[in-house]
Amino acid sequence: MNIFLRELKANFKSLLIWSVIIALMIMMAVAKFSAFAGDPEMLKMLDSMPPALLDALSMSAFNLTTLSGFYGIMFIYFGLMSAIAAAMWGSDIISKEERDRTVEFSLVLPVSRSRVVTAKALAALVNCIAFVLITWAVTLVAVRSYQPDQAFYDFLALEMQAMLALELIFLAIGLLLGCAMKQYKRSGSTAIAIILTTYFMSIISGMQEGLDFLKYFTPFKYFDAGELLRTGKMDGAYLILSAAIIVVCVAAAYWMYNKRDLYI
Repeated sequence: MNIFLRELKANFKSLLIWSVIIALMIMMAVAKFSAFAGDPEMLKMLDSMPPALLDALSMSAFNLTTLSGFYGIMFIYFGLMSAIAAAMWGSDIISKEERDRTVEFSLVLPVSRSRVVTAKALAALVNCIAFVLITWAVTLVAVRSYQPDQAFYDFLALEMQAMLALELIFLAIGLLLGCAMKQYKRSGSTAIAIILTTYFMSIISGMQEGLDFLKYFTPFKYFDAGELLRTGKMDGAYLILSAAIIVVCVAAAYWMYNKRDLYI
């Protein structure tokens, strides 16, 4: 319990910084939406863009003059930011003990390595949940002047669930990297590289039908905002695949952390 509370306190500043960034992004997005709101003429600017690019960015699935449509476009950026934050929390919360030379203190505590990982992972999970709730709350405040309908609130709730699912996937990946990599300094950069690679894979998979198979390798396609808006639910097969990734990564993280030599 002490480890859990210590990690919450230690990571509060990081949560605050990420929350400020996402809040500013939301306010900028809502301010930009004022130029599109209820103005079909603004849609003509999309006609000059290649259809393949529109499909890759899921822009063809949305009506930018509606709040739901505009927010659907913005979701990929919110998802990308939340994925980076979660992966950094997951990798750093483990590797920082070796980085800061405090791992010896953790090892002399009357707790197992598994309990240390559990406490730290739970603290990172709380950060992820808090980040989603903050994003949700800021959005509700930012868009209230546009008097959203119930359909928007339902879509926003679904987006926030998808955002949390993305966070859990990359939190698990970050946790695995932090526990497994002997070169602890590289765990964070490796996590970012994985995120950016999967993000670009999601774009490429939407540009050519021959590359459609790539969607199974990128979590950003598991929770495509266009599909969420069209179907009103998350795909069950992708949820199972997401759960499998999380379970495998977390299990591997525990196993590797218990086996590896720690840098003191």
